[in-house]
Amino acid sequence: MRSFIAIELSEDVKSGLAGLQQDLKGCGADIRWVKPDNIHLTLKFLGDIDEKNVRNIVKQIEGACLNYSFFDLEISGIGVFPNIKSLRVLWAGVQVIDTLEGLYRDIDAGMASLGFQLEKRKFSPHLTLGRFRTMKGKGVIADKIELHKNDRIGMINVRAVSLIRSDLGPAGAKYTRVAEIVLGRGMT
Repeated sequence: MRSFIAIELSEDVKSGLAGLQQDLKGCGADIRWVKPDNIHLTLKFLGDIDEKNVRNIVKQIEGACLNYSFFDLEISGIGVFPNIKSLRVLWAGVQVIDTLEGLYRDIDAGMASLGFQLEKRKFSPHLTLGRFRTMKGKGVIADKIELHKNDRIGMINVRAVSLIRSDLGPAGAKYTRVAEIVLGRGMT
């Protein structure tokens, strides 16, 4: 079961991101867009896991989530990875706060205790809007990024973390929530 741990978005934020994507599509860049309903804040990509390990994974997520209360995150601005000269991923920014970083670190450590690799890269929270297929339209998209780099898209009230299954198909990925773990309380 291909899976990841993530914070899901409110309908308001998804709607705001859909509007932003619609505006950006007009520039003609060669981008494979993420469906707004599939946009999420990934905390840990697990890859293929055995379904019999789901209970232990959920227990580790619960342990991490018990230490945190609900919190808000601001979604604002857009950018690209790795940089404007080498376009790969177009993203919306997520406010970096100590609570989010702590939750991320605790989840990463919990997964490491189950044999998953600790993340070596610096945590860079973002929402993937699309992936560049080619450099077509690079100049126009660079101008659009500059235009929207400080846009305020919305707020997420983070109340839970989800374990999500990802099934890949010809129409793209289909995500299914396996478990939702409420901050400060455990699984619902």
